[in-house]
Amino acid sequence: MLRPWKLELEIDKKLEKAVYLQIADTIITDIRSGRLKAGDALPGSRNLAQNLKINRNTVVEAYQVLINEEWVISRERKGIFVSEKLPVLHEKNPEELYDSPNRRVIPNGILINFDDGHPDSKIAPVTELARAYRQIFSIKAKWQMMGYGDEHGDIEFRKMISQMLNHQRGMHIHENEISITRGSQMGMFVTAQSLLSPGDIVIVEDPGYQPAWQAFQYAGAQLLSVPVDQEGISIEIIEKLVKQHQNIKAIYITPHRQYPTTVTLSLSRRLKLIELSNQYNMTIIEDDYDNEFHFGYRPILPVSSFPELNNYVYIGTLSKVVAPALRIGYLATKNQELLKKIGDLRKIIDVHGDVIMEQAVLQLIKEGAVKKHIRKATVHYKNKRDFVFELLKKHMKDIADFTLPEGGLAFWIVPKIQLDWDVTTALLLEKNIKIIHPKQYSLNNINGFRLSYGALSEEQLEQSIPLIAEVFSTFF
Repeated sequence: MLRPWKLELEIDKKLEKAVYLQIADTIITDIRSGRLKAGDALPGSRNLAQNLKINRNTVVEAYQVLINEEWVISRERKGIFVSEKLPVLHEKNPEELYDSPNRRVIPNGILINFDDGHPDSKIAPVTELARAYRQIFSIKAKWQMMGYGDEHGDIEFRKMISQMLNHQRGMHIHENEISITRGSQMGMFVTAQSLLSPGDIVIVEDPGYQPAWQAFQYAGAQLLSVPVDQEGISIEIIEKLVKQHQNIKAIYITPHRQYPTTVTLSLSRRLKLIELSNQYNMTIIEDDYDNEFHFGYRPILPVSSFPELNNYVYIGTLSKVVAPALRIGYLATKNQELLKKIGDLRKIIDVHGDVIMEQAVLQLIKEGAVKKHIRKATVHYKNKRDFVFELLKKHMKDIADFTLPEGGLAFWIVPKIQLDWDVTTALLLEKNIKIIHPKQYSLNNINGFRLSYGALSEEQLEQSIPLIAEVFSTFF
């Protein structure tokens, strides 16, 4: 593919700014100036690294920053391209709020993007994963034996996942009750397609995770939303709903750290939910999307770990643990009929998973590299969480409510008065700050947003949180 653009950049290793950020900012400048246009291809990371005489991982980190901030997109097997829809600033709105005399913005035209909770790509064990992948791929005899594998994934990898779930999360699961998927969203999709029929009802948390809702709706299911409070999803309302509707097939929950509010489902509600699930023959679909990063004594065990529970599908991912771009998820269920349907569907979609990558991750787990990374990452994120908490107390304690989360990569911020979120998000964009609009979380009008800190630097957080507080304050 022709890539006519040539990077004109002199790396200054004496600067405090990291080299990967120098590269990223130069590319952003060229995009904003029009020198790089939508759809233009960027140089391959290997070629750019050779031209700049730097480590290729540095270029990969720079490109990851650009992807995270939505300046570029990655197309599989094709390369990195300038986004068609750039994170440019909105035109000024004539409303009064836009005429605020205080025009402080994030400097250098850089957009700070508060995503839905991505990990920090800079600390991912990318080098170790690449080494393991090359080693597995180069074992010729083993490679020749692989061919098409099991539709549920490599059996040794599934054994390792089952050991992890049993030892660390209190579950009682066998490797033949696990299916490996390309990310947790694929797990959600195949579960929905295999479990649900048109006209079935699924109870969901509100606010909640809309991509999962879309998977259920695509299978023809109807959604019933149930509000979330400080103890998690309302069991009282669920009990009323199951008495009113005969065809509730499943309940979708994120009980460990509810998405997006980060609250934990209380023990009493867990026990009552299990009782209702068994009584009304409803499957609990448990999405445990960030179990590993817990800062307290130990994480709360999954609802699926309770032996009394008859029907469940437990869904997890390794994307936040090993590397953000790693698309390996898994699902676990005792329902062998459901698991067979999932396997049959998986063969139609993808024949089988990425056997080489599964083997590479398995090698990292056996070597202890994953365990070491989780320990390092947990300290890293705990320090960053504490840093954000101090910033929030300093700048937002009088205008918003928030609590210190026991884990995960985000805070849930609730302004003390109802905000106009269309205006709020536009004002923040004026200051080069992008947040997820609350409408992405809820079927109703909620007043809160998810402040994710995992992928942002302390400098970015220190710059942006006072400006978010400034925008909120315009409504008081």
